[in-house]
Amino acid sequence: MTVRVTFLGGLGEIGRNCASLEVDGKIALIDCGIMFPEEDMLGVDLVLPDWSWLVERSGDVRCVVLTHGHEDHVGSLAYFLQDINVPVFGTEFSVAMARGRVEELGVEADFRSIADNEWVSYGGFRFKLIPVSHSVPHGSGVAFETPQGLVVHSGDFKLDPTPIDDRPTDLPSFADLGRQGVRLLLADSTNAENPGFVPSERSLGKPIKDIVHHAPGRVLAACFASHVHRVQQIINAALDDGRHIAFLGRSMHRVSQVGRELGVLDVPEDRLLDIEDLIELPPHEQMVISTGSQGEPFAALSLIASGRHKFIDIDPDDTVLISATPIPGNEAAVSKVISRLLKTGPTVYHGRNAQVHVSGHAAQEELKTFLNVVRPRAFVPVHGEFRHLRAHADLAIEMQVPEVFALADGDAIVLEDGGARVERQVVDAGYVYLDGSEFGDVRGTVLRDRRHLADEGVIIVTVGVKLHTAELIYGPELDSHGLTAEPQPVLAKASEAVKLALSDAFQKGECDINDVQQAVRSATRRVIREEIARKPVVLPVVMEV
Repeated sequence: MTVRVTFLGGLGEIGRNCASLEVDGKIALIDCGIMFPEEDMLGVDLVLPDWSWLVERSGDVRCVVLTHGHEDHVGSLAYFLQDINVPVFGTEFSVAMARGRVEELGVEADFRSIADNEWVSYGGFRFKLIPVSHSVPHGSGVAFETPQGLVVHSGDFKLDPTPIDDRPTDLPSFADLGRQGVRLLLADSTNAENPGFVPSERSLGKPIKDIVHHAPGRVLAACFASHVHRVQQIINAALDDGRHIAFLGRSMHRVSQVGRELGVLDVPEDRLLDIEDLIELPPHEQMVISTGSQGEPFAALSLIASGRHKFIDIDPDDTVLISATPIPGNEAAVSKVISRLLKTGPTVYHGRNAQVHVSGHAAQEELKTFLNVVRPRAFVPVHGEFRHLRAHADLAIEMQVPEVFALADGDAIVLEDGGARVERQVVDAGYVYLDGSEFGDVRGTVLRDRRHLADEGVIIVTVGVKLHTAELIYGPELDSHGLTAEPQPVLAKASEAVKLALSDAFQKGECDINDVQQAVRSATRRVIREEIARKPVVLPVVMEV
């Protein structure tokens, strides 16, 4: 019986992690994440996988299995469930994180939390979750029993020997799977280019406490809201220094509430205040834990840095702790926030100048250890840009894994008759954009037009004409946006060119609206190109009088 794994996202980018496992015509989805838009995706809010081919086979889809609660693994789930509403399985915290997003969109879903290392049978599949250490509570790998053997997905992981929650990556369980025989392994490749081991999360405890202890005034700490273990270490440092704590940012409030309800975040009620009450205390008693570690323009830290936050104004005695490093693509935004903060005088610590962050993804020696424990017959690196996938594939070849495949979004790996083969681009795995309130495929032409407008500007040319007498009655009136700092001289030349072009058109005989529009557009473009070497979007407005 054939087993097929098809990749809808996560192979060639950071985000959109999503894969389908098909056995005997039945389909289980592994994760359903988002990607944040790149700089050239103007106006786009989120980028989702394309599951349109699954919609066509919605009757075959049985369930979704989540590895953990990060947005790049669960952020698309609400939109998927709008199209294909099936049960969703995951650990208690992963399900709680996913449920919050789904309920925000008003989608009713069947969430089922399952315990570690317990086999679950549903919809023709048998699977279990195996604990892994990551930068979010209750991260998991997942193993599926299939007619071709075990298919194992590592989830996002590292081999942290001393995790904050004392829940390390369960190597004994992975080793047991390896002894049974793992037919196919899919594993996290994010840090596959980085040698050595990633330090333990617990190693940050003392550096963070030292920074907080020596801070003369208020401390503002920013990190991922979902990094509950990091939030806990910041809380511990605040408590040791006699500070009270307030959370800032919608996601920070939501995740911290979930963490406290599930017992994975511990903060005394008498030390947790609303921000309005916290700022009434002396600065040396204040700890603010906020969102915005990635330079998001409307996150709390960005608003504070630009002086636009409702409650917080930066003081030179403040200390800012950004406990993160930028996700690829966010470097410029983070740098801008840091620079704005420094201009107002506080001390700023971040992942590039202090020991305030460690990765949640395994480095090379950890990846090799994991491969040696699992001992798969076939291996596909997942979760990363292609350079990460290629580096991880090279490690697997070094570890003498018999079959190693570096794939891309849209590809599938097929297990049958004891062998493995690759099918290239079997589904359309292109980007699907969430653009304001519009969900769907914002076509490439739309983004190209937006980039054109951003790069070259726009000119609106208004004319009034009597077509039956071939007369120019009004205009041309030219209005430019984003063209040049002093547009009037060049617009005056363009106006004269439009008049001449219309005169020539009228002299040639009968004209219609399209002829007038084309004459206006061509004359304007020619002058702008000759005068300032730009190619703006020209919008002719022709009023027939």
